[in-house]
Formats: sequence, C-alpha cells, structure tokens
Amino acid sequence: MIGFLSGIILQKQPPQLLLDVNGVGYEITASMNTFYNLPEVGAKTQLYTHLAVREDALQIYGFRNLEERSLFRELIKVSGVGPKLAITILSSIEPKRFAHCVQMNDTAALVSLPGIGKKTAERLVIEMRDRLKDWQGGGFNNELPTATQLGRQSEQDAISALISLGYKPQEASRVISKVDCKDLPSEEIIRLALKSLVR
Repeated sequence: MIGFLSGIILQKQPPQLLLDVNGVGYEITASMNTFYNLPEVGAKTQLYTHLAVREDALQIYGFRNLEERSLFRELIKVSGVGPKLAITILSSIEPKRFAHCVQMNDTAALVSLPGIGKKTAERLVIEMRDRLKDWQGGGFNNELPTATQLGRQSEQDAISALISLGYKPQEASRVISKVDCKDLPSEEIIRLALKSLVR
C-alpha cells in the first residue's frame, strides 16, 4: 500500500492531478476539498493516498490530511458506495459536517449531495453511525491557492470537473453559468458551484 506521495505538481485538472515523484509521474484523483488547498503547478506538495485495485486498473486517490482519507475509507465500506462516489461526497461536503449529518440521521442533507439517493442516504446513516460515533474531523484550512489560469479556461475546467463528479453536462454548464467566474481559478468556481447545488 502507498501511504503518501511527496513530489512536484506537474498538472492540475480537477479532480485529477499529475505528481512528479523523483521522475515518476503519478496520476492522482483528489476531492475538491483537497484541490482547494493545493499549491500552484510547479510547487512541491505531499498527499496521503489510498490505492484502489480493480481488475482493469490501479487508481490512486489523494488527500491533504489523514482525517479526509479516513472518512474516504469508511465511505467505501458502505454497500453501493465506490471510490468515485466517495470522492464526490468529499468534494461536496466537509468531513466534519458529513459526520454530523450521519450522527443526526439527517438523510435530507445527504440526499442533496450529488449521486446520493434516498436509499443510499439511509444506508450511509445505518452503516456509518456507529463507526463515526467517535470520529473527530480535523481542522480544515479553507484558504484558496492563487489562480494560475483564469477566464474561459477556468470555467471549462470547472465544468469538466463537475462532469467527472457525476453531474450531467447540461447541469454542469447551467450551474457554472450562474457563478460569477471573473478572475476566479477553477477550484474556486467549482467550490461555489457545489455550494449552490447542495443548498
């Protein structure tokens, strides 16, 4: 198992990034909560990781702290929740708030998340309530990195990220069009779009 990777960011295309670790490029899928806190392309960073093994692929998922990775691992233990949906959940709600929703049986809040229907929300509450009883979410730094790409490209990157997270292209375009994207990096555009979707 790969516990963490430390290297230089070569590319950022939410929800994926390419990390150069001593000359080897690792493709990593990360939640938007992690993306919000990544440094610029060309900077060094360290991510805690989870390696998912499938018959046809090996996929690395990256997290900026152990708390987020811990919640990811709890999510994928739930029947019907795979790594992709777990990343979508972590992109749409902060771990601390998610744990609170589960503990308070707030299925309505969970259903508002992309990819979560009523049955899945009920399963999350039933299967995770005891496991998250003593779970403590760490403090999250919400400072955003400075943008390197602005304007239309940032909007397109944001739309692509929402599609990767499970939204339909038309819905992704509609939501992004309602966000004031001027001078904002794609990570911030996605954050605002997700915030509007889960209200």
